Amino acid sequence: MLTTIEPFALHDLTEVGVGLDRPECVLAAPDGALYTGDWTLGIAQVAPDGTLGRAVEVDLVAEGFRPNGIAMTADGDFLFANMGRAGGAWRVGRHGPARPLTSDVGGAPVPRTNFVLADGDRAWVTVSSQGQRHEHFTAEEDSGQVLLVREGRTTVAAEGLNWTNEVRLSPDGRHLFVNETFACRTTRYDVAEDGSLSGPERVVYPADTFPDGMAFDSEGALWIACVITNRLLRLAPDLTWTMLLEDADPDAAALVASHAEGRLTWPEISASRGSRLANLSSIAFGGPDLTTIYLGGLGADRIHVLSSPVAGAPMEHGR
Repeated sequence: MLTTIEPFALHDLTEVGVGLDRPECVLAAPDGALYTGDWTLGIAQVAPDGTLGRAVEVDLVAEGFRPNGIAMTADGDFLFANMGRAGGAWRVGRHGPARPLTSDVGGAPVPRTNFVLADGDRAWVTVSSQGQRHEHFTAEEDSGQVLLVREGRTTVAAEGLNWTNEVRLSPDGRHLFVNETFACRTTRYDVAEDGSLSGPERVVYPADTFPDGMAFDSEGALWIACVITNRLLRLAPDLTWTMLLEDADPDAAALVASHAEGRLTWPEISASRGSRLANLSSIAFGGPDLTTIYLGGLGADRIHVLSSPVAGAPMEHGR
């Protein structure tokens, strides 16, 4: 039985890591350090004492990379999805250099990627859209993919998706969840032993709910961060959900109307701001007992923090 969680208030939020550049994806390490993709530092590190610095010696941004979603392997290397011109997903150690994790699928180059999830000897990578430039962000875009990287080979695990964002494996490894942001839905696949996916089930949210990042808690519920309206949802194993936090832009209704009419643009999205949060895009559980929630945002310059009544599920790098 799931713990009933009362919604959070905005005054519950505290802050850490002030000075970040677009902390779209946050990782919490067992030693108390936080990491995030950063378009100034490449992969930023917020030390337990709050000190901000570069997590790897190599200057990824100077080399043309734009790290978006990041993961950490069990041996401490970083995987990152690259929104820079070279696309693909990459692996980098503390001292560099960056090496391709995946750059080719079926004889074609892997375009800009959004997110990467470490999963033992394999990795899952999302391509939000195979087009490189978009004027509008619509529910009709269906060129998103989930890629599976295993033993140096990349295959398409799922396609025909809408603006594929973060993916997560359920703690028992039986299901893969993917957020389709501008279709306002979360899709759940069954995962076979060989990594093949089947039987998608979809959770469709109201038209003003745009799911982006997510993380599992220890009860098997999936916490989902939503851009634009800055919502935090909790999706139960039976695929029912509750809203635990909201900090919408005062003009959010106009943005939702633009989306419904197929004319939502990146400048509109990027300018969206709540009173405290700005395009909430990531959630991670951390702290000694995994009951501290860390929130990242596309429009933020810091990480926001909440105290959770339930612990998170350990990630690959924390097991």
